[in-house]
Amino acid sequence: MKKSKLFMKLPEYVSTPDGMAIDGEGNLILACPNYADEKMAGCILKIDKDMNVYKWFDVEPLAETGCARPMGIAFGPDGDLYICDNQGWSGKEELVGKGRILRVHFEDGKPVKTTVVAKNMEHPNGMRIRDNCIYVTQSTLNKVKHPSGKLLSCVYRFSLDDENIDITNTLEDKNILTTFITENENNQYGVDGIEFDREGNLLVGNFGDGAVHKITFNEDLSVKSNTVWAKNIENLSTTDGMIMDKEGNLYIADFSANAIGKVSPDGEVSRIAQSPDCDGLDGGLDQPGEPIIWNGKLIISCFDCVTGDGVVNTAHELPATLAEIDI
Repeated sequence: MKKSKLFMKLPEYVSTPDGMAIDGEGNLILACPNYADEKMAGCILKIDKDMNVYKWFDVEPLAETGCARPMGIAFGPDGDLYICDNQGWSGKEELVGKGRILRVHFEDGKPVKTTVVAKNMEHPNGMRIRDNCIYVTQSTLNKVKHPSGKLLSCVYRFSLDDENIDITNTLEDKNILTTFITENENNQYGVDGIEFDREGNLLVGNFGDGAVHKITFNEDLSVKSNTVWAKNIENLSTTDGMIMDKEGNLYIADFSANAIGKVSPDGEVSRIAQSPDCDGLDGGLDQPGEPIIWNGKLIISCFDCVTGDGVVNTAHELPATLAEIDI
């Protein structure tokens, strides 16, 4: 297996790094929800080609809660940045159902306007944009009681110009694209990582099952099929963020195992890197949350926040880190 290396120690105003994107100038953009220290503002960082890192902006808080917790991010075709504000990730009662999809508009590189695309979401997590649509994974739909008693989760689809869509977190939501059941009774956490393949199919990771679903579309972009495309629990136990390279290989953050999985174009699953419990300072995978390919390398955000049964990570440490793997 490959050995990860330290890409960067993050500034003191970051405790939890997560989603990433690349802007039109080739800068690496990092979302930091900062769940590990809720006194820290949820913010967006920019890393340039010379490895200079600085806070781009604090995400506009929800007035009702006084906070914002950015996770998945993606740029629209006009350069606006779309953000999953996952307020309820911590499970605090007053924050559950307060999640948002935000659109940030820039002038001269500075944020000047934040628009709410959707509001009152339970658990918005990963995001991709394609064909003027925003695709968002929602990892839990706890209001919906499935006959099996198992967790239901879903993917929402919004238009880029949607505003103030009131989400009910039930099957009545017209923006639900497709739903998923997490079969693993020992890890009832739903869909998380999301990516498009080279044919335009949507790939979605069902976190608790360690499975990657493939969603195919009809010509009108309605769902044609939703099937498990790749699964090998020994090599991929959980499916957090994911990214596909030009050859069609899918790289996945195996959050619970401190590992990176790889799915080849034929659906074969392998594990390419893994770390023991660590603090990430030597480049170890300290609870990898999301990978991205930047300047020919796989860059991985180390979430380093969740502890307990089923995860390798045992403690949160600072400074927060990003790791890298040569691919």
